[in-house]
Amino acid sequence: MNGATLLIVDDEQTLARSAKAFLSDHGYEVEVAGTAEKAVELLESLQPDVVFADVRLPGMSGIDLLKRIQAFDPLIPVIMLTAFGSIEGAVEAVKLGAFDYVKKPVDLEELRLLADRARENRQLKQELSYYRRRAIADVGFGTLIGNSPAVRAVLERARQVAALPDTPPVLLTGETGTGKGVLARAIHAASSRVSKAFIEVNCTAIPATLMESELFGYERGAFTDAKESKPGLVEAAEGGFLFLDEIGDIDLSVQGKLLRAIEERKVRRVGSVRERQVDVRIMTATNRDLEREASRERFRKDLYFRLAVIVLTMPPLRERGEDVLLLTEHFLRILNAKYGKAVGEISTPARELLLAYPWPGNVRELSHVIERAVLWSRGPTLDVEHLSLTSPDHGALEQAAPSASATDTPALPPEGVDLAQWEKAMIERALRDAGGNQTKAAQRLGISRDTLRYRLKKFGIG
Repeated sequence: MNGATLLIVDDEQTLARSAKAFLSDHGYEVEVAGTAEKAVELLESLQPDVVFADVRLPGMSGIDLLKRIQAFDPLIPVIMLTAFGSIEGAVEAVKLGAFDYVKKPVDLEELRLLADRARENRQLKQELSYYRRRAIADVGFGTLIGNSPAVRAVLERARQVAALPDTPPVLLTGETGTGKGVLARAIHAASSRVSKAFIEVNCTAIPATLMESELFGYERGAFTDAKESKPGLVEAAEGGFLFLDEIGDIDLSVQGKLLRAIEERKVRRVGSVRERQVDVRIMTATNRDLEREASRERFRKDLYFRLAVIVLTMPPLRERGEDVLLLTEHFLRILNAKYGKAVGEISTPARELLLAYPWPGNVRELSHVIERAVLWSRGPTLDVEHLSLTSPDHGALEQAAPSASATDTPALPPEGVDLAQWEKAMIERALRDAGGNQTKAAQRLGISRDTLRYRLKKFGIG
């Protein structure tokens, strides 16, 4: 059949043996337990697909066994076996969630049909549960636009993190504007805690003198202005997520208490002698190199290692290739609706410029550039003049060739030379100056090596 596993729990050995032999002949793997206590012991190792259990068992009853199985795995169907005098017990079991019941003396063919039905029901419930979880995950991560390998890798790890019922702290790293906050909110939205709080704390916006009381709360009279007791942001995130953005800016004096709260899952309000238990998942984000900060004693090493158990790094926009165009189209849809515009096309020169520009402010800068472009546009097409980007990394290119003579390729394309031709010429020149070394050429152009490789393939430069 299919190798599905059945567990028969009955102290009538004759019935149990005959049922095992019959069901085994029909492709099931069958185990027998004479008591409910023995059945509970087998649950973990056996992981049964279907359980047949007598209502009346020596020791723990069949009803109590049903409750234990439901606590172990609510998707396991339980079919109650009942003698004529215990029908009421079987009916009660069905009300409590048993799949069905069968009267003794049992018809073995009826037993097999019930097993088939119960197994199919379990498979359907498992599939439904899977697709529900997948749908939730897709909703959560649908806000993150991108198809580049770097982004796909981050999203795959983030989905795994979101699926866990409980995880150690997650540290999100990356340059300013790469979307660390969006990723944090997506993980929350795709997790089982989506109905609980998501408390975001910008650590740069709270003065060091107030950080402790804001995070951990305070009791009435703890300081001059403490007229009433107030729970902190950690308590406010109970059952959900606490997201500490720019964690690298948190004062050293608060870091020790934060570490203790994370490790022991307890907080003590300012002015209180009582600790409060908290159930909070911690996510943090930074654009700093916290490991280097810790080595320079600007950040506690023990806190860094506690926060960096799981590290997800958002790649800069300049390393994401054509994700720039996907994001541009996404922002256009949003901004058209916001401002009542109808900018639906991006001209070829504008596309080339968007791909060539290094985006030092990353996705945040791109969103601002597109918003300004939509406001300035007067037609359905987004063009170069709307972007207000005079050249792809004008400053970096000037630094790459400070001694350029008047006969060399200029920093801006001359009239009549299109952007693509100019960009190709600059790349070829950088490669010549670097003796063919792609890493050095990328450094001279102020772009990453991956971006340079993308441009080389795009222009067919060998």
